Amino acid sequence: MALLRLPEPYDFALSTERFRAFGPDLANLWHDGALHRWLGGTEVRIAPADGGVDVRPFVPEARILPGAAFDLDAFYAFAAADPVLADVARRLAGFRPPLAPDPFESLVTSITAQQVSLFSAFAIRNRMLERFGERGEVAIRFPAQAELAGASEDELVALGFSRRKAEYVVQLARTELDWDELAALPDEEVRERLTALRGVGEWTSDWFLARHLARPRAWPAGDLALQKAVARFYPDVAGDFRAAGERFDPFQNLSAHYLLTASRLP
Repeated sequence: MALLRLPEPYDFALSTERFRAFGPDLANLWHDGALHRWLGGTEVRIAPADGGVDVRPFVPEARILPGAAFDLDAFYAFAAADPVLADVARRLAGFRPPLAPDPFESLVTSITAQQVSLFSAFAIRNRMLERFGERGEVAIRFPAQAELAGASEDELVALGFSRRKAEYVVQLARTELDWDELAALPDEEVRERLTALRGVGEWTSDWFLARHLARPRAWPAGDLALQKAVARFYPDVAGDFRAAGERFDPFQNLSAHYLLTASRLP
């Protein structure tokens, strides 16, 4: 066993729920009780294990995906002062939001999901994976930035992308970004750099901060599913959802993930 230890609490089923919620995602494929995806140029299988997850074969990049960066103890202590959030946290104890290990993949994934259902986004993205990715035993490797830089907009449109999204993805792939430099910047500067790119707005940059960089205060205020979840659990909230995130400071990211997941589960 290649055990990757994770801070307790950790609930594998809850933490991987999003990979089963919206149909098959060929880049993050749930199969036979485990998550299969490519990391560090290798297809790995991530399965539950006592004290963490079993990663085979083990690669250093596997440390990012399970969300070990999140401080659940501090979040639960914070949530205890809010009866609504405290109840959600109790229901989802051990839920660690999974992170997107690759920055380019994270942005392309968000672009495909702009203004469409996640079911539709996965279907379109799967066709892109089958065309440009590398098939392993179970999952398909997400195409590298250089590989999509060589694609044409027409090729993506033929796979189901809108003309505008095809343009966004190809231009992003051909843009020279220093991803390490970007990751070292404060939240607002990350947003400024990203929203300067064509096709990357606040919604996409917020999810990049949340799901790739694991920034504690990331709050995707423009996400319709999050707005519905907040309205469901906090009926008094209306209007400015960006401001609504202040009640969860400094745990906006975890609060958003917990509310979204709680709204999907019975």
